[in-house]
Amino acid sequence: MKELTKAEEQVMQLLWQQEKAFVKDLVAAMPEPKPAYNTVSTIVRILETKGFVAHQAYGKTHEYYPLITKDDYRSFYLKSMVSTYFGGSFQKLVSFFAKDNDLDVQELEELMKHAKQELDNPKGDD
Repeated sequence: MKELTKAEEQVMQLLWQQEKAFVKDLVAAMPEPKPAYNTVSTIVRILETKGFVAHQAYGKTHEYYPLITKDDYRSFYLKSMVSTYFGGSFQKLVSFFAKDNDLDVQELEELMKHAKQELDNPKGDD
């Protein structure tokens, strides 16, 4: 799996939300200023080449849908970020996060409690 550009990730976020869409639907869902139809079409074709999306043809139009789940990409991206910026150490990531956000011990304990609950009862949503 490859890391996405910001534009590719924006399109993927929309596809994950909509589950399937035509390029015109993606353009319509984007914030102002909206990119050109051809720009979004090019991004979707690049995503297809990278294996992130596939399409169903309806005559000359194509409806695109994600092949990679949001959770799978999130996991890949987080592991890549931890490897690149924190030497592969989740402990260093949490330490950085705690220092950068001025978390106190009680907040860290709440985070640990929440993480334990997630591990005990994984939901897989979002």
